[in-house]
Amino acid sequence: MTREVIVKEAMKTKLAIVKPTTTVLEAAKLMKKRKLGNVLVVEKKQPIGILTESDILKKVVAEGKNAEDVKVKDVMSTPVIIIDPYCTLEDAMKIMGKCNVRRLPVIENNELIGIITQKDISRISPILHEISREWYDITTRDETYFKQQVFSGKCEDCGTLSTNLKNVDGRLLCEDCIDALKYE
Repeated sequence: MTREVIVKEAMKTKLAIVKPTTTVLEAAKLMKKRKLGNVLVVEKKQPIGILTESDILKKVVAEGKNAEDVKVKDVMSTPVIIIDPYCTLEDAMKIMGKCNVRRLPVIENNELIGIITQKDISRISPILHEISREWYDITTRDETYFKQQVFSGKCEDCGTLSTNLKNVDGRLLCEDCIDALKYE
């Protein structure tokens, strides 16, 4: 009998982290040094975005901007979809496939503890990689599924950092702001 592998068993815990005010050049140098394709953008121990090689190419290089002058916060992908460490790798691949992302920060007790990538999962389970390709072929992003995910970032009403933002009528809100809407 085989048991399912969970995210916590496959995730990376040595994270490359930058502040939103870090320059893209500094972030790129860190990515090169650590041989990574991304850095997590963290503020007050909460992931608020992710900067990938693709972000740098499309939003800095292709636009002719100087990486020394551009701040990470201006070109990072945000908000970030997060995952619980006790989800299965199949759940992680489903989220990645349906939301058209390749990396998921791992949050436990409102704290960033790791990151899981498609590459990490593919090394452990090549079959899940094939399944994810099928999900990608079906749609570029399942908007309904995407809106049901939990996000990490700033609440669009009060500006509080949270690892538990939910999509409410197209806005990402923290629990307190969602509760306040119920009493309006």
